[in-house]
Amino acid sequence: MIRALVFDFDGLILETETPAYQTWAEIYREHGHELPLDRWFEYIGREGGFFDAADHLAALVGEGFDRDAMQARRDARKTELVAALDVMIGVRDYIADAKRLGLRLAVASSSSRAWVLGHLERLGIGAVWDAVRTREDVARTKPAPDLYLAAVDALAVAPREAVAFEDSMNGIAAAKAAGLLCVAVPNALTAAMDLSRADLRLGSLAETPLERLLAVLSAL
Repeated sequence: MIRALVFDFDGLILETETPAYQTWAEIYREHGHELPLDRWFEYIGREGGFFDAADHLAALVGEGFDRDAMQARRDARKTELVAALDVMIGVRDYIADAKRLGLRLAVASSSSRAWVLGHLERLGIGAVWDAVRTREDVARTKPAPDLYLAAVDALAVAPREAVAFEDSMNGIAAAKAAGLLCVAVPNALTAAMDLSRADLRLGSLAETPLERLLAVLSAL
């Protein structure tokens, strides 16, 4: 029986993945280079230090590249774009339906607690979660299972009683390694990834009502 839902944050609740990539890609092109999408795909879902785009571009450009100035410019542009975003389609409905059905809710994110909680509050959904687990809470971030194991432990449910919602390969790997069912809900950027390890793939959460999804998952 499914008793809990565990949501990734970046790219799943809030579509931060496209602005994160787009803002660096623009700066790379200004300097005559392309940001390698395969490297970025490996990075999505992990903690920030896995791939440093500023260091990578600095190595490509060489002498005269002002790394700190480019980082600050990119970060300001990303902050501007993300601040204008609302919750991804279907998320609010899933939260409301989960509450009505008596399901427990958690967030499991490789991002920082300040980033996740700040945006959840801004979006007006900060108080709906029974648990929020971020990179500060675990020894290893995704694709390791630690975040999902911490989330289900906080919810007092077994991994097999929870469904993870993820948009990336690293997130799906983490959820499956922890023993959860996993639904892939890619965004515009991650739709090109191989998300075949997920138990089910949706175009968006608005595509399938929660009760219907739970019935499908229960039959797996």
